[in-house]
Amino acid sequence: MQRLTIFGRVAGVLALAASGAASAAGFQLLEQNASGIGNAYAGSAAVAENASTIFFNPAGMTQLPARALSIGLAAVKPSFKFSNDGSQTGVLTGNTSDAGGWAAIPNAYLSWALNKDVYVGVGLGAPFGLMTEYDNDWVGAAHSTKFDIKTYNINPSIAWRVSELVSLGAGVSWQRMEVEYVRRAGTIVPPTQPLPLPLTFATLDAANDAWGWNVGLLLKLSAATKVGLSYRSSIDHELKGELTLKGPSPAFNAARSSHAKADVELPDTFILSATHKLDSRWELLGDISRTGWSSIKEVDIVRSSGGSSGEVAQILGTDFRDTWRYALGANYQYNDAWKLRFGVAYDETPVRDARRRLTSLPDNDRTWFSVGAQWRATKDSTLDLGVAYLYIPDTRIENRDAKDRLKGLVKGNYDSSVWILGAQYSMSF
Repeated sequence: MQRLTIFGRVAGVLALAASGAASAAGFQLLEQNASGIGNAYAGSAAVAENASTIFFNPAGMTQLPARALSIGLAAVKPSFKFSNDGSQTGVLTGNTSDAGGWAAIPNAYLSWALNKDVYVGVGLGAPFGLMTEYDNDWVGAAHSTKFDIKTYNINPSIAWRVSELVSLGAGVSWQRMEVEYVRRAGTIVPPTQPLPLPLTFATLDAANDAWGWNVGLLLKLSAATKVGLSYRSSIDHELKGELTLKGPSPAFNAARSSHAKADVELPDTFILSATHKLDSRWELLGDISRTGWSSIKEVDIVRSSGGSSGEVAQILGTDFRDTWRYALGANYQYNDAWKLRFGVAYDETPVRDARRRLTSLPDNDRTWFSVGAQWRATKDSTLDLGVAYLYIPDTRIENRDAKDRLKGLVKGNYDSSVWILGAQYSMSF
């Protein structure tokens, strides 16, 4: 009972601390453990070496000791450096600093065997997140100055060992999504507006709670080989909150502030993984995953109060496409205490082209290069450390919002990259 109390306290801290900056393509966060960072998350649905398997494949709990606990933290540092190349945004001409910054992504998992074949567990994490923040006077400020997405996910799960070959798992997820989106009011003056509003900022603060589910299958083909399949459902968030304007005209601010809503269906994911031990020291891992980003075609921000109720205040023309991710990894058992990890991965972006690339999400394809190590401190406890560098090629943007010409054209290039550092403590008791 004392262990459960400790887990509850840790969970509360994690819920308060969770924030994220996109590390996988789009705004997906793969950092649901640190043990997978060193392998670039190759074999994620088949490894099942600690309680974090609850997120990647709940069926993997049948491979764990009777009680297992895992707590981790990843620190993510994306970099998005913009270079202007012909933007046309009215009164806005300023440069900007790096739109990326450090973010913390915590996680915690507890697995418990009810008997030798049935396990239950619960996981806490943040599967999606994004943070870009620009200077208030940068050339693209009418598109965005800040875009912050946070998710908090609680995932109770169950696993059943059908036979020595087959295990099944399933879970449900309660997920909270919070969004803050800030931009400057239109800075290209239309004929009906006598003056520009260069110092007026529009802020959307919205949130929602929703439910999803996940299932998994683990095949233990031999003592050396495992295959895992898992599926995590999409989750439809009907965000509700406030759209507020702040600027030099109180009358304009009051007239254009209102309640607001937006519908966002976060994508589903499918993972096929395999692990194979070549000998007593070397193990190979592989992963193919698909993310259904096409569920986000566009995001309509709609006013829901006042005289403008029902009016579309803004449309984010995402037009995302489904993506694939491929990962390969290897583990080397150096001695009884130390295991070394290596991994590479290729992660496709859901962004179709430069015209549909948003300043709030200047995403592109990325290649992972990862290393890590596991230290077995005692027979029942391990510490995992991992580091990954994500290479992102030069990224072109030529975004002129077809639904809001007052925002102007943002045209230029992003020099981007991501660093990920992670640590995780796992134990059985």
